[in-house]
Amino acid sequence: MAFILGSGSPRRLELLAQLGITPDDVRPPDIDETPLKRELPRAYCTRVTREKVAAVPAEADDVVLCADTTVALGRRILGKPENAGEAAEFLLALAGRRHQVITAVAVRCGDRLWERSVVSQVKMKRLSDEELNAYLATNDWQGKAGAYAIQGPAGAFIPWISGSFTGIVGLPLAETAHLLQAAGCKLYKEAAA
Repeated sequence: MAFILGSGSPRRLELLAQLGITPDDVRPPDIDETPLKRELPRAYCTRVTREKVAAVPAEADDVVLCADTTVALGRRILGKPENAGEAAEFLLALAGRRHQVITAVAVRCGDRLWERSVVSQVKMKRLSDEELNAYLATNDWQGKAGAYAIQGPAGAFIPWISGSFTGIVGLPLAETAHLLQAAGCKLYKEAAA
């Protein structure tokens, strides 16, 4: 039995390490992550995660873990910005308001699937032009849903959260541990070795 992480995210690798798990292989799936017309954020996040875990090649007894993190402002899905202008647009829309960060996790072994989605509430403070421009100059917004990562420089913009901090980062650890154990994975095996 091999454990395969279906994600190229270094943050997810770091979070799995907190559970004492190192993947035997990392195989990020290549799927179309375009939201469907009128698709709501939580349904979108769950669908994309299911498509990811189904797209990862694996043997019947391998355990595959995939996740997707979506930033939602009401019914609007804020994906990964294509450029600094779009990043600024996202950040200005989020500034001074609460929004949701949804992370869906799916674990597959053979034809069995375990899944969970976690919704956290996040408030971003109002941003001055100076703060916005300085943040954009860091390029930390690149490749990040909603144009920010709470564990990076934008963490200074987040005075309040309700929910799972690790879920906001990209992998809710309590729920992920439960799913992996249900699939037969041993946690903290490095510590016990």
